[in-house]
Amino acid sequence: MSSSMQLRTIATIADVPQSKWNALLDTCATTERYENPFICHQFLACLEESKCVAPQEGWMPIHLLLQQGEQLLAAAPTYVKGHSQGEYVFDHAWADAYHRAGGEYYPKLLCAVPFSPVSGSRLLTNQSQNSHYYRAKLANGLKQLCHQGPFSSVHVNFLPQDEAVNLQEQGFLLRTSSQFHWHNNNYKSFEEFQANLASRKRKAIKKERQTALSKGLQVEWVSGADITEAHLDAFFEFYMNTSDRKWGAPYLNRTFFSLLTQSMKEHLLFIFAKRGNTYIAGALNLIGRDTLFGRNWGCIEHHPCLHFELCYYQAIEYAIVHKLAVVEAGAQGEHKLSRGYLPQTTYSAHYLKHQGLKQAVDNYLQHERAAISDDQELLRNYSPFRRIGHDL
Repeated sequence: MSSSMQLRTIATIADVPQSKWNALLDTCATTERYENPFICHQFLACLEESKCVAPQEGWMPIHLLLQQGEQLLAAAPTYVKGHSQGEYVFDHAWADAYHRAGGEYYPKLLCAVPFSPVSGSRLLTNQSQNSHYYRAKLANGLKQLCHQGPFSSVHVNFLPQDEAVNLQEQGFLLRTSSQFHWHNNNYKSFEEFQANLASRKRKAIKKERQTALSKGLQVEWVSGADITEAHLDAFFEFYMNTSDRKWGAPYLNRTFFSLLTQSMKEHLLFIFAKRGNTYIAGALNLIGRDTLFGRNWGCIEHHPCLHFELCYYQAIEYAIVHKLAVVEAGAQGEHKLSRGYLPQTTYSAHYLKHQGLKQAVDNYLQHERAAISDDQELLRNYSPFRRIGHDL
């Protein structure tokens, strides 16, 4: 490999041309959609331009680039973090333990997509022939940043299994967790999907769907060029109302949604519930090459089962109609299992500079991985799908 390759950091995604960053990603020629839209330049730029990601919010961009002259060979979306919020891989206990032992856990380095528990490549390169080498260079670059700065650790969240294993070979600790995804078995309709469920599960879903829309509510899909600022105003009201009730300060602001629609409207799907011409609830999804990613939900009126209808059942219907292979409905949520979403393993990798903390976390993660594996095996026994010869 040429010695002219260099690692450098940039303070904003705008410091690298969109075309160069996105050349590291796979696109689908037939739909012009990114396989994973969350990692594209536009999405990350919207977060920064809207100031949702900014030093004052505890997110300071320090994106890592591997270059050879003017050619961008690889990149990693990276941030200096002053807290552990908006990550969905929870290390608060590690931070607390290190603090009680006299250490400073923050700042730390995070390689991830802010506020997005969506798996996908984090060490980006389209150079398949040299991808392992380039990713190793990025991994070493992340470790160098950690040792050269006041950082306790590096965390790479929601990456594919092969990248996680590669980082484990580079001295990172492997962590697993679970999400629940729906898989499209070439269904022609929602009814065909339901036919594969145990009878009591079919009945429960039918009842939930009837309950959700029993007050005369209607469902509307809005995507692409049909999205207007009025739609965004309505959705943002839902988002703020639900965020205030559940989580306190929301991560995203109104400007972000406008910027996202301007730059990525072909990737956006809003699923609204309305009474007459008035929207009362909605869910935002991003559309990838073969996956529908459920992201945010909100409402201004409570209706039983409406969350299940908009976020889970309507997402399945959309995926079937548009021949998408997977619906990822966000982080956690064992309640998704009975609605056809099955457990999937997610991966993260963690490099801890302090050897004592590293050993303690390593011991913990060994037990955690075993527990998660056992939990997934147990959950699969409660799959809602019919077993051959049985209809429970």
